[in-house]
Amino acid sequence: MTIENILFFIGGVSLFLFGMQVMGDALEKSAGNSLKTMLSRLTGNPITGFLLGAGVTAIIQSSSATTVMLVGFVNSGLMTLSGAIPIIMGANVGTTITSWILSLTGIEGDNLLMTMLKPVNFTAILAIIGVVLFVFMKSPKKKDIGMILLGFSVLIYGMDIMSDAVAPLKNVPEFVSLFEGLSNPILGVLAGAGVTAIIQSSSASVGILQSLALSTGAVTFGNAIPIIMGQNIGTCVTAMISSAGANKNAKRVGIVHLCFNIIGTVVLLTAFIIVKATVAPVAEFLEGPVDAAGIAIAHTAFNLVCTALLLPFGKQLEKLSYLIIRDGKEKEKNSRFDDRLLDTPTFAIDAVKKATYEMAQEAKASISCAVGMLRDKYTPANGETVRKFEDRGDEFEDQIGSYLLKVTGRDLTEKDSHEVTKLLHSINDLERLTDHAVNLCESAEEMASKELSFSDEAIRELNVVLCATEEILSLAIEAYTTENLEKARRVEPLEEVIDELVSDVRLSHISRLKNNECTVELGFILNDVLTDLERISDHCSNIAGCLIEIANASLDMHGYTISLRDGDDEYTRLYEDYSVKYNLIISK
Repeated sequence: MTIENILFFIGGVSLFLFGMQVMGDALEKSAGNSLKTMLSRLTGNPITGFLLGAGVTAIIQSSSATTVMLVGFVNSGLMTLSGAIPIIMGANVGTTITSWILSLTGIEGDNLLMTMLKPVNFTAILAIIGVVLFVFMKSPKKKDIGMILLGFSVLIYGMDIMSDAVAPLKNVPEFVSLFEGLSNPILGVLAGAGVTAIIQSSSASVGILQSLALSTGAVTFGNAIPIIMGQNIGTCVTAMISSAGANKNAKRVGIVHLCFNIIGTVVLLTAFIIVKATVAPVAEFLEGPVDAAGIAIAHTAFNLVCTALLLPFGKQLEKLSYLIIRDGKEKEKNSRFDDRLLDTPTFAIDAVKKATYEMAQEAKASISCAVGMLRDKYTPANGETVRKFEDRGDEFEDQIGSYLLKVTGRDLTEKDSHEVTKLLHSINDLERLTDHAVNLCESAEEMASKELSFSDEAIRELNVVLCATEEILSLAIEAYTTENLEKARRVEPLEEVIDELVSDVRLSHISRLKNNECTVELGFILNDVLTDLERISDHCSNIAGCLIEIANASLDMHGYTISLRDGDDEYTRLYEDYSVKYNLIISK
């Protein structure tokens, strides 16, 4: 084998790995929402988890990528360790789809159909289609499809170069001796694990093995099966590296992946050695050469049998991971966001949405607590609670904003880009809600410390505004956290009514001042409270309006408000309903 062959082999491997990476990334991006939907249907049933893991991995063609995603999910609290285990097992089966695609390179035959089934023969056509879609089409979806086709074309071209480069090895005695040395199953497992750990892809190492089998004829079933077992162990390196720096449960995901493959390999390798030593026909069969399809069969069979053996023992694997990585004395908290998820922006955005929903509920709780003190009595404990919510709101805004900036640096689909825009706009409004809750709390605190109280009429009127504010807050938060556009459309007409209510209460207060029924000091406090309630309704309007505009692929809040108030029948009906509901109360 010449230096030229070696360089061509290295070049072929490089193109193969690059094509696999490009194709996998494009598939992952194109199918991001589908992956999200599939994983959201996880019910805790091991069979469902296994099928989801197999399906997701078949789509992105990388068990390592799936496992790394699971590390991120568990680290961020989006998934439990027990829920991740069946998915890990499914991922091992799903990754075998690549070996089946590559096995098509071994198809032989002279007729046109058999010739065209060989990937190397239709790769050029796919590459041309891919270039046209990626270069000339404006649709992001079509560009992604173009990248998938280009990645697949480069992958197949790389494998073809590898096969041609190693073809002379069939006449090299040293190479044949090398594979004869790998007839020792343990050496075969170590070789498969080592190569896969280096390139961090079992699909790629299986592809290299298939290339060697096709071109040299020196690979036997007896050689290939232990190597395939080792490849499954080697691919765990990626998840183990990824889990470094994560919380303990996330580390356990990598440990479960490793233990699953090691236990499966030990059991099946033992069975393999026993059968090979005692059953002569099997031993004779194992000495025969293997082709690409045979390697694909062995790869799939090994993972299916491992899963069948260990799927019922998911809880035991979980306990084993807890024995290996023990909990410390202090309970560990989940990281709110995980940079591993940035490689799959759809999941990163999902983690942010979960955080904003939590932020929204805490903002609602802070205002409810503050309103309760205005109605009843200020207490230091409740005041501390409101201020803690405000601190949490600041923390949420900083963390979410910083993480979303990282997300925007990724290649996003149009839908994901709109979602990021919505989240960026909403976190400021949610944080401001907690600020106004503190303001309301301080007004209640001032009244308690000075032993002041509003007149009965002022209390009745203020309570009307408080009721309307609580309703608009509930509508906006529920609309936001459930993405309910119907509830979102009810917010703006109520916001207009609250503006009018605040104006009416201020006029009533001026009238009471003229009649010496209220003091200037109480008037200042009442005005501050009304201002905060009006601002709260404004932020609720922003949240709901943003939700509606993003759904309509726009972000013109001013134009949206004008369009609503200019002759929208539904808006008019809702406005009149709220006017009757609250103005009747205030006029009693």
